[in-house]
Amino acid sequence: MNALTESGGIVLWVQGGLGFLALLVIVERMIFFQHARGNVANLLLGIANHVRKKAYAEALHESSRVRGPEARIVHAVLMRHSLNRTNLREIAQEAGQLEVPRIERNLRVLLGVAMLSPLLGMFGTVLGLIETFIQISNAGGALAQTALAGGMFQSLASTAVGLAIAIPAYVMYLYLYGKARRLMHRLERAGIETVNIVCDSQQEDRIVSFREEVEAREKKAEQGKKG
Repeated sequence: MNALTESGGIVLWVQGGLGFLALLVIVERMIFFQHARGNVANLLLGIANHVRKKAYAEALHESSRVRGPEARIVHAVLMRHSLNRTNLREIAQEAGQLEVPRIERNLRVLLGVAMLSPLLGMFGTVLGLIETFIQISNAGGALAQTALAGGMFQSLASTAVGLAIAIPAYVMYLYLYGKARRLMHRLERAGIETVNIVCDSQQEDRIVSFREEVEAREKKAEQGKKG
């Protein structure tokens, strides 16, 4: 390990820094997705019960005390529960768009590490070969063979370290990107279901009010006949 560090030079230290940065990003994103997991089904069930009873204050309170991006979208829709379906759908979409930067945070950094590490390895390889040829031209016999072996070791070391960092970083990027896409899909679903819950409640209100109006007209007509 000491020989690898000494032979890799500054390129190897830069690659080590990139590897440490990738590790920090992976840990941070895993913690974020762990906290973003929530039981949306139970939340929507409770919201539906409150909305059906026209208890919007209780529904807002329940959505505000639940952690996670899905609860924030539900809360944003409930805040404007008196609007029509089109406006509520737009509010849900806007609330989801606000969550996208939080979900995709630092993923590009991880992708950048996966792309830069092999390039740095190639750069280290070129530097090692240049240094090797310079040493060979200044040495002869057995010294030339020693210089060739040392230069090739430096070149292979930087390339190997670059690939060793890039491959796990890219695999974790694909894994985290997939989790981000699935989370955004859940956000869209939570927004659509919340809009449907609110609009169904509005539809029931219109049906009840129409029924009351018809009953009032019938009662008024009966009173007119008796009069």
